[in-house]
Amino acid sequence: MPSKVSKKVAGMIIRNRKSVKDGVVTSSGIGEPSVFHALVVIFLEFFAWGLLTVPIIAVLNDTFPDHTFLMNGLIMGIKGFLSFMSAPLIGALSDVWGRKFFLLITVFFTCSPIPLMTINTWWFFAMISISGVFAVTFSVVFAYVADVTEESDRCLAYGQVSATFAASMVISPALGAYLLNMYGEAVVVALATAIAVLDVFFILVAVPESLPEKIRPSSWGAPISWEQADPFASLKKVRKDPTILMLCVTVFLSYLPEAGQYSCIFVYLKLVMGFSVVMVAIFIAVIGILSVCAQLILGFLMRVLGPKKTIMVGLFLEMLQLMWYGLGSQTWMMWAAGLLASISSITYPAISAFVSMHTDADKQGLVQGMVTGMRGLCNGLGPAMFGVIFYLFHVDLNEVSSPAPAIPGANVSSHTPDVHWRHADQAFPGPPFVFGAALVVCALLVAYFIPEGNSMGTNLRPTSSRRHSGEL
Repeated sequence: MPSKVSKKVAGMIIRNRKSVKDGVVTSSGIGEPSVFHALVVIFLEFFAWGLLTVPIIAVLNDTFPDHTFLMNGLIMGIKGFLSFMSAPLIGALSDVWGRKFFLLITVFFTCSPIPLMTINTWWFFAMISISGVFAVTFSVVFAYVADVTEESDRCLAYGQVSATFAASMVISPALGAYLLNMYGEAVVVALATAIAVLDVFFILVAVPESLPEKIRPSSWGAPISWEQADPFASLKKVRKDPTILMLCVTVFLSYLPEAGQYSCIFVYLKLVMGFSVVMVAIFIAVIGILSVCAQLILGFLMRVLGPKKTIMVGLFLEMLQLMWYGLGSQTWMMWAAGLLASISSITYPAISAFVSMHTDADKQGLVQGMVTGMRGLCNGLGPAMFGVIFYLFHVDLNEVSSPAPAIPGANVSSHTPDVHWRHADQAFPGPPFVFGAALVVCALLVAYFIPEGNSMGTNLRPTSSRRHSGEL
C-alpha cells in the first residue's frame, strides 16, 4: 500500500511543467490531471470500436464462412490471453515511466487494426489478436484514476469509468449500423479511424501526467521484479487462503462463460437467431442501459441481502440467461435472456464488495489482484472455449439469402443466413451457452459454502509499498 507521503505527493498539482529527464519529455497537458481525462480516453477508444460492432459480424462471416464461431473464439481468445499476460508488466512499467506514455501506446496499438478492415480482412483479424498485448487500456486508466483521487472517492471514480464505457457502447453500435445502411462499410471504418486518431491526439496534447516524478524511480532503468511482471503471481497465492480459493473458483466458473458469451453473442444473434442489423444495434443499446440501471440497485440489494446472497442472486440470473440463450428459439426469448444478463451484471461488483468487506486494509490490493487476475485468464479462455464448442457441434455458417429463418420463430431479415447444422437436434441452437450454464451452477454451489465471517488474506503477505496498476 502507498505510504501517506506518497499519497500526498500523488495528489500534488502538476501544472505547466515540461521537462526532459533521461531522454523522456513529460508534458503537463491541459489543466490538472483529473478523472475527466481518463473518461474521455475510454469513451473515444470504445466508441471507435463500438461503431464496428455490426460491420465486423459480416466481415467475420465473409472471411471465415465455414468456421465463423471457431475463428471468432480463437481471435478473441488469443487477444484476451495476451492481455492477461501483458497487463502486469505494463502496469509495473507505468509505475516507472508514468501513465501518459502507456495510455498513448495502449490506445494506439489497440486501435491500429481498425483501418485494415477495408484493406485486408485477414490482416485485420490477425492484428486484432496481436493487439491484445497492448489491449490493457482499462488497467492504465484505473491506475491514472487512482493517482488523481483520494481513496474515499475511488469507488465513485471507478464507477464513472465503467459507466462511460457502457455509454459509449450504448450509442456507437446503433450509429455504426445506421451509417452502414446509409453509406456503406468504408464510411463507418473511416469514422472509427478518425475517432481513434482523435483519441491518440487527445492523449498527446491534452492528458497531463498523473504520476509525479518524485514518487517514480530515478530512471527508466529502475529494476522491475519478476513477481511484478508475472501474470500468474497472484494466482499462485490463491491456494494459501481457503476463502480466497473458493471465491476465485466462483469467479472462474462464472466469468469463463460470461467472457465467452461477450465474444460471440452479437454474432450469434445475427447469424443464428436471424436478428437484423438494426435489431442487433437496438439490442446492444437496450441491454447497456438496463445494465447501468442494474448497478443503481446494487447498493440496495447489498444492504437488504448482504454481499454473499447478492452474489448468489447474480449467479442464479446468469445461469438462467445462459440457458435461455442456449435453448431459446424465439426472438422474444433472446430479449428475455438479455434482460436477465443486464441484471446479472451485479455479480462482479458484489464480489469486489465482498472482498473489500472481508479483507484487511493492507491486503486489499493483493486479494483484489487475485480476483482480477482470474477474470483476465477467463478473458482468454472463455472465447476460445465457446468457439471450440460451436465447432464441435458443427455450427457452420454461410451468410446467404434464405426464404426462411434457420431457427423456427426467429426474426427474418433480408439477408437471413443459411445455417448448416450437422447435428440432428435443431432445438439445441446454442451448445456453449448451455455448457456455460452448467459451469455457473457449479459456481453457485461453491459460492454457497463461502464463509462470511472470516477475514481473507491472513496467510498472505501484504502488497509492497508501490502501487501496482496491473492489479487494478
